[in-house]
Amino acid sequence: MTYLIPDMIAATLGLAVYLLGAELNQQVKLLQRFNIPEPVSGGLVAALVMLGLYMATGISFDFEMATRDYMLVLFFAAIGLNARFLDLLTGGKPLFLLLVLTLITIIMQNGIGAVGAVAFGFPAQSGVLFGSAALIGGHGTAIAWAPDVGAVTGLEGATELGVAVATLGLVLAAVVGGPVAKYLVERYNLTPDRPNEELTVGVATEEQRYPDITPLGLMRVMLYLHLAIIIGYGVNVLIAEAGLKLPLFVPCLIIAILIGNLRSWLRPNAVPVSRTSALGLVSELALGTFLAMSLMSLQLWTIAELGVTILVVLAAQTAFTVIFVIYVLFPVMGSGYRAAVLAAGFGGFALGATPTAIANMTAVTKRYGPSPIAFIVLPLVSAFFVDIANAIVIQTIVNF
Repeated sequence: MTYLIPDMIAATLGLAVYLLGAELNQQVKLLQRFNIPEPVSGGLVAALVMLGLYMATGISFDFEMATRDYMLVLFFAAIGLNARFLDLLTGGKPLFLLLVLTLITIIMQNGIGAVGAVAFGFPAQSGVLFGSAALIGGHGTAIAWAPDVGAVTGLEGATELGVAVATLGLVLAAVVGGPVAKYLVERYNLTPDRPNEELTVGVATEEQRYPDITPLGLMRVMLYLHLAIIIGYGVNVLIAEAGLKLPLFVPCLIIAILIGNLRSWLRPNAVPVSRTSALGLVSELALGTFLAMSLMSLQLWTIAELGVTILVVLAAQTAFTVIFVIYVLFPVMGSGYRAAVLAAGFGGFALGATPTAIANMTAVTKRYGPSPIAFIVLPLVSAFFVDIANAIVIQTIVNF
C-alpha cells in the first residue's frame, strides 16, 4: 500500500531530515572527518527507516516534490549570482579538461555496464542501464532510455532496473566524494588559492557569527534570486518553443550570472550580493533541503529486489570512479586544491547527480576553504554537455 505525502508535509520532513543529519554529524565525528554532507547523513537514515517500514509492513510513501524542485532552481540561481565573469574566463581550461574526462567516464561506465550485464545473463545493450544512463544520467535519463532498451533487447523490467541502479548510484555518490577529497587534501597538504574569500555555498561552521547577515541582506539576496528564476523561466519557455529541451535550472543559472555581474558594473558602490554570507546561507539551505528530500524519498527496496547483480556491477563502477578520480582526474586538473575539490564533486556527479556533487564539494570547502571556480566549472559541464554526450553514446550502443 502506497500513501501520497503532500508537498507541505514533505518539505517539513525534509527540514527535519536535514537537521537530523546536522545532529548526526555533530555527534559522530567520523562523518565530519570524511566530509559527509549533513543532508546525506540524515537522508540515508530516513531512507533506511522507510526501507524497514516497507519490509515489515509493505507500506510505502510517495512524496509531492514541488518545494524540492523550487529549492533546486533556487540553489543554481545562487550559484550563478555568486559567479564572476573573471572566474568564468579563468575556468575555460578546467572546463574543457572536465568535458573530456566526463566523456571518457561515460564510455568507461557503459563498458563496465556491458561486461557486467553479459556476465549476469542480461543483454549487452542493457549495460547502459548499469552504466551512464543511470549513473551520470540519473533517474531521469534512466527512465527516458529504459523503454528503448527494453524494445531492442526484449528485457522486461528495464525501467525498474534503471531506477534501481540510479538509486544505489545516488547513495554511493553521496558517500564517495568526501573521503576521496580528504585523502587528496591531506596526502598532498593542499590549501586554497584564495583562502580569505567567502565560501560559494554555506558558511564554515555554525559556531561562528556573521554580522553581515541581516534581514535586509537576506531580502536583497532572495529578490535577485527570484528575479533570476522568473526571467530564467521565461527564457526556458522560449528555448522549449525553439525545440531545445533544457532543465529549468540552466537558464536560471545563466540569468543569475548576468544579473550578478551587470549589477556590480552598473552600481559598483551598491551593497554586494555575491560572495556574501547571506548568499552562502541561502544556497546551503536550498541545496540541503533539496538533497534531504531527495534521499529520504529513495525507494531502497527496488535495489534489494534485484539482488547480487546490481551490487556487483555498482561495486565495479564505484571502484573505477575512485581510481579514475585519484589517478587521472586529479593530476589532469592540476594536482592542486581546486583539483581535489573537483575530485569530490566528480565522484558525486559520476555516480549520482549534480546536486550530490555540489554537496560533496560544499562539505569539503566548509572544512578546508573556498574554491569558487570549481563551483562554476562542474555545474556548467553537467548542465550543457552531459545530456548531449550521454545521449549520443547511449543511442550508439543501444542501436549497435
